[in-house]
Amino acid sequence: MKNLKLKSARAAMDLSQQELADRVGVSRQTINAIEKGDYNPTIQLCKSICKVLGKTLDELFWDEE
Repeated sequence: MKNLKLKSARAAMDLSQQELADRVGVSRQTINAIEKGDYNPTIQLCKSICKVLGKTLDELFWDEE
């Protein structure tokens, strides 16, 4: 499932996939795969992304379905 919440939060901070990747220590392809729903990140990576974007785990990674 696509992670549109992550993509939206990243865009709201005017960060490219590469900039977010650099800040959390992964490749741009990893961020792309998470946004496309092709990769399930570790909890540590989720926490790092949340810290950079100023969001909670629930706000970015909780599926409300």
